[in-house]
Amino acid sequence: TLRAANTLSGGESFMVSLALALGLSSLNRNNFTPDTLFIDEGFGTLSGDCLNTVIETLEVLHNIGSRRVGIISHVGELYERISTKIEVRKQAGVSEVKITG
Repeated sequence: TLRAANTLSGGESFMVSLALALGLSSLNRNNFTPDTLFIDEGFGTLSGDCLNTVIETLEVLHNIGSRRVGIISHVGELYERISTKIEVRKQAGVSEVKITG
């Protein structure tokens, strides 16, 4: 259905933004196609079903090898479902980096 953009919920706006970012990143300009995309938050605005759809889409992109997606988030379900993690923790004025997966 056709809707005005200002009627979208927070989760719907996030999904539209993600779709646009992925679409724009696939445009080939001067033989340059970025293969890495970073997403900083927005996952907390998604309902359970929408969050699952977004995670499944990102997993498909990872599995076909066309895009690497870095996610910055506090959403627990993402933490459980994403196997490779980079954790940065502040330790007495310095940062400790831990990579798992």
